[in-house]
Amino acid sequence: MPGIYIMSSEPQSGKTIAALGIMEALAGHVHRVSVFRPLVREGDEQDRLISLVSSRYTLQSSYEDMYGTTYAHARDLLTAGKQEDLYREILERYRKLESTSAIVVCIGTDYRSVSAALEFDFNIEVANNLGTPVIAVVNGYKRNSSLIVDMAKVLHNSLKNKGVELLSLVVNRVQPDENEKVSTELTQVFSGVFPIHVIPENLLLNTLSVREIIDALKADMISGDPAWLDGEVKHIKIAAMELPHFLDHIEDGSLIITPGDRSDIILGSLTADMSWSYPRIAGLLLTGGIPLAQQVRKLLDGLDVAPVPVFSVRTDTFTTAMNVNAIEPSIVHGNTRKIAAVLGMVESSVDLPALLERIAIVRSKKHTPLMFQYELIERSRQQRRHIVLPEGEEERILRAAEIVVLRGICDITLLGNPDEIRRKITALGLSLGDARIIDPVSSDLRKQFADAYFEARRHKGISSDMAFDIMSDVSYFGTMLVQLGYADGMVSGSVHTTAHTIRPALEFVKTRPGISIVSSVFFMCLADQVLVYGDCAINPEPSAEQLADIAVSSAETALAFGIEPRIAMLSYSTGESGKGPEVDKVRTATAIVREHRPDLKIEGPIQYDAAVDTDVAKVKLPKSEVAGHATVFIFPDLNAGNNAYKAVQRSANALAIGPVLQGLNKPVNDLSRGATVPDIVNTIAITAIQAQSGGIS
Repeated sequence: MPGIYIMSSEPQSGKTIAALGIMEALAGHVHRVSVFRPLVREGDEQDRLISLVSSRYTLQSSYEDMYGTTYAHARDLLTAGKQEDLYREILERYRKLESTSAIVVCIGTDYRSVSAALEFDFNIEVANNLGTPVIAVVNGYKRNSSLIVDMAKVLHNSLKNKGVELLSLVVNRVQPDENEKVSTELTQVFSGVFPIHVIPENLLLNTLSVREIIDALKADMISGDPAWLDGEVKHIKIAAMELPHFLDHIEDGSLIITPGDRSDIILGSLTADMSWSYPRIAGLLLTGGIPLAQQVRKLLDGLDVAPVPVFSVRTDTFTTAMNVNAIEPSIVHGNTRKIAAVLGMVESSVDLPALLERIAIVRSKKHTPLMFQYELIERSRQQRRHIVLPEGEEERILRAAEIVVLRGICDITLLGNPDEIRRKITALGLSLGDARIIDPVSSDLRKQFADAYFEARRHKGISSDMAFDIMSDVSYFGTMLVQLGYADGMVSGSVHTTAHTIRPALEFVKTRPGISIVSSVFFMCLADQVLVYGDCAINPEPSAEQLADIAVSSAETALAFGIEPRIAMLSYSTGESGKGPEVDKVRTATAIVREHRPDLKIEGPIQYDAAVDTDVAKVKLPKSEVAGHATVFIFPDLNAGNNAYKAVQRSANALAIGPVLQGLNKPVNDLSRGATVPDIVNTIAITAIQAQSGGIS
């Protein structure tokens, strides 16, 4: 099927929500997905929805190829009675994009014209001319079940009468208490006709973020932490009073609008945000184009902690307030919180596998980074597990935990001082739902964990008192949560060293039977495939026996994540051509794997070019099943592996997910101290998947 058409019959119905959810699912199964809009607004700015989808899914087509024509040109043609010319132009543009795509998601118009009825008919005509089935979106906002059902009937009849094939019906923005009733009544009316998906209203999506306001007003950023731009603006406050009186009016999530020369309000607001006696401030919007006083600018530049975004506009205070009030909440690229909320809603409300089957996609043989990450999220959600995050006071961990909660990836436990963690959650404007927070120092579990540790390590001279002291450490406490079944896996390392993260696991979680060594792999996500590199993070100079164990563990990890393992035991020589202790070590390790795991495809020693390039492989190892097609690469030592993965990561612009630890009885994973929020989310999802199989893959 070449494409699908997402349309609604009125504005603000939630096409963006449906489009993002469907694009996420398609990107996880198809190598080349494209987006297309029949009409866009004229001007220098790109269409917001095209920009959002194109940026998130790194679409290859140019912006000019992803739309039919402009609203102005369409009006001119319609006014001149040249409807057929308009549809022909849109079709020609669509076909051009279709010729380079596996599937095209066409997203209908936004109902900004005079007549919604004419625009609805226009979308139907476009869908018919493109030959695409329709996913229809109904707006359920502030409507009861009876009215929604009536609207769905009218929409269905209109599409049916026009000969449009209705792929599915999405009812969006339904009040949560009406959700089940709407779903039941619609199923009774349309049972067996087409799938019905009901998505509840989410208040986060109706709230402006600081980023949206900055973008809409084209404001200049003066200071603040960019990570705070996704914070919710819950209240708008115009500061006209003197500071003492104004402070009484601050509420959580306030955007404070004040002239740029009100230094008292500016400094007072920033101080109030840093004080636990006052609510969180979302941002400061300075009006009138008045530059900050030199002394205030100097003070701001010298603050170590001044995360509140401060930005300015040239308009006066009254005009600015009116402009802010006119901004409609939207979803823009970079707002990870809203995107995570959307995807979480769609994934929990829409049967995406059934919808994809109905779209009749032929699964791509390529394995792109987006596909791999989509599969991580989907698989982690299938059997919900519980992951402990010992670094609960770290901002990146909290931001990642919110995404995990919003996407429904797994349940979360945060370790640390509960008051400090809750203060940070509030200060960052995050929503972490039912995430559990435990302080190892005061936890009722500390004595039980200390006793278990004492029994496991008494032969090493550990006393009961020492065990009790050790269990105040977040890494030891978190690992014991996993060992005793209170959690299914652990992710740490964003601020702790690798040794601090994995030492407890080595002491009492131990390695799986038959595995002599804990090792690691990186999932190297290249443009159209995912490779496994091991060991690039743990073992400096493994022996031949250890190298064999690393190869077996890495092959099992690859298989667990949907990658067919074809193992290349890397060296500076291929086949029998090279001599020397390093080559002999690789040759011995290869022989050990072949003896103990004859089911695995393995080649070694082999050079990297012979492992990946079919032309080189034909010359050097013409009869090998692995040469030219390797997916699992085992490096002879840490020096080679660590440098190789970083070289590929930087030079090929590859996404490196890891290190993922393997060989342990239960999943514990280490983060790079430079890990970004998406890195942390990916590692948590991987850990949850490992836990689904009862341990490390």
